[in-house]
Amino acid sequence: MSRYSIGIDLGTTHCVVSFVDLENEGSTAIEDEIKQEILLLPQLASLGSVEEKAQLPSFLYQYHESEVAPDDLALPWDRRPDKLVGELARSLGSKTPIRLISSAKSWLCHGGVDRRSAFLPLDAPEEVEKMSPFDVTMTYLEHIKAAWNQHFYENPIEEQEVTITVPASFDPAARELTAEAARSSGMKNLTLLEEPQAAVYSWIHQAGDAWRDQVSVGDIVLVVDIGGGTTDLSLIAVTEEEGNLGLNRVAVGDHILLGGDNMDLALAYCIKSKLAKQGKKLQAWQVLALTHSCRDAKEGLLADSTVDVVPLVVPSRGSKLIGGTLRSELTRAEVESVLVDGFFPKVDVSELPVQTARGALTKLGLPYAQDAGVTRHLAAFLTKQVDALNNLAGFEPVTGAFIQPTAILFNGGVLKAPVLAERVLGIINSWLDTEDAKPARLLDGADLDLSVAKGAAYYGYVRRGKGVRIRGGIANAYYIGVESAMPAIPGIEIPMQALCVAPFGMEEGSSVTMQGEELGLVVGEPVRFRFYGSATRRDDQPGNLLEDWDEGELEELPEIQATLPVEGLSSGEVVPVYLAAAVTEVGTLRLEAVAVKGDERWNVELDVRENEK
Repeated sequence: MSRYSIGIDLGTTHCVVSFVDLENEGSTAIEDEIKQEILLLPQLASLGSVEEKAQLPSFLYQYHESEVAPDDLALPWDRRPDKLVGELARSLGSKTPIRLISSAKSWLCHGGVDRRSAFLPLDAPEEVEKMSPFDVTMTYLEHIKAAWNQHFYENPIEEQEVTITVPASFDPAARELTAEAARSSGMKNLTLLEEPQAAVYSWIHQAGDAWRDQVSVGDIVLVVDIGGGTTDLSLIAVTEEEGNLGLNRVAVGDHILLGGDNMDLALAYCIKSKLAKQGKKLQAWQVLALTHSCRDAKEGLLADSTVDVVPLVVPSRGSKLIGGTLRSELTRAEVESVLVDGFFPKVDVSELPVQTARGALTKLGLPYAQDAGVTRHLAAFLTKQVDALNNLAGFEPVTGAFIQPTAILFNGGVLKAPVLAERVLGIINSWLDTEDAKPARLLDGADLDLSVAKGAAYYGYVRRGKGVRIRGGIANAYYIGVESAMPAIPGIEIPMQALCVAPFGMEEGSSVTMQGEELGLVVGEPVRFRFYGSATRRDDQPGNLLEDWDEGELEELPEIQATLPVEGLSSGEVVPVYLAAAVTEVGTLRLEAVAVKGDERWNVELDVRENEK
């Protein structure tokens, strides 16, 4: 049996590791007596200098041999690592961004690219080694494994319970890739946990038994998680189960690529504009380098109210290019103006994100949110999920225009800034006031940098039947596209139907079969299925075939690919099958095509090689 429950927050900008000693849980079942710690992660803070830090910056730097001496990169477990990650990687990358890989987590969930293909860093010259988002993720996990095993050599991570957090909005392919990267790194006893749920678990542990005094039956907790790369939204309802308080995750938001990275870039463009007025023009690579400098300056200004100005140095490649080294500064007033008004505008709850027509051609990049207004995305989420409580015992259907949270839990480094947290809370309460509802109260006490890792580690304790467990199952219903059987008509696309294969809330460890819907499966050649998800259709059951659906109800996800052997069958033969689905204990979705006659079964694997799109 594992001695430790390890929680890993595999963040866009930072990784954090927490752990609970399961052999020293305290003498009672009181949550606050569970002993929990943060693993300090050894990493290079500067050339030749190793420091232990609570956070491992999620940056990988492809250094050139001429940049370092033989002993500059020595780690306690590796005298000459091939890859440089952490604090020094971020620092060197701010000066030479063409060698820096960041936002690997965001790339890992981007269904429009081959996530196993080596293309990062983007636009880097040929001499810079490229890596895939999958391999970068595995590199971070291998660093974490080495750090753990060096500190706990008698209890290697391969033998412990490991919980890795993922955004609630991660699609099945991204979850499977994360799990595969962890398994490839030796983490065998693995579970995936949604980040907002981890934040709630951390808050429960932090509050101890007093958490029951802060919420009551009928409460709706809105979790607002704004990190370095994403904005993640979830709703958790407080219910009564056999006389005790229970928690049910009832809704999650879309995967919104909008967070601290966007804010850093906005500040860089603010400085670029200021320099342009002085007649000084920056090139694209300098803006990228300036973005990393603005991140550090922003964090310093928002963390220390006594600092009003942070100087900035813009790197150059020679005086002929831009007239020598450029210097500027970032002020508190600029940070608050750009971030507060630009990213958290005061809007009505009816104001939804603005979508503009995209150009036909675009450079390869992440599918960032088009609208930078976080508050508009928040309004869209609360409006879209207005029916989330309809089937939950003890809750009345919402009669207003949006679901009305009664409590709010913040998470993510962006909301560490009081000015931003106060702005979000104020806007939500202004919406509630228009519905004559009581203001939402803030659930405080969470460590916004460390809570996700802490909650993940505490979840290992909860899985042993102790403490309170958040119910919810999978956050979306999932469907496979089925072409309608009709003759071809010139100019008319064959209508697509959607077969529900996994209903909303399907629990981990459960399975279903759809024997009532017989399909034809082609063997001996690649077969692709169109794949859909829905965060709002809560009543569809496995085997339901949708003829049509309203706009926005179903979102098309990366395709599913089946590899179908032809033993005893002819190539191209159509075999009558039905589908079976299971949600694994890890939290990933598994599909099987089962022959109606005979014993043949084919895995329908999530397609994570999307380069043929």
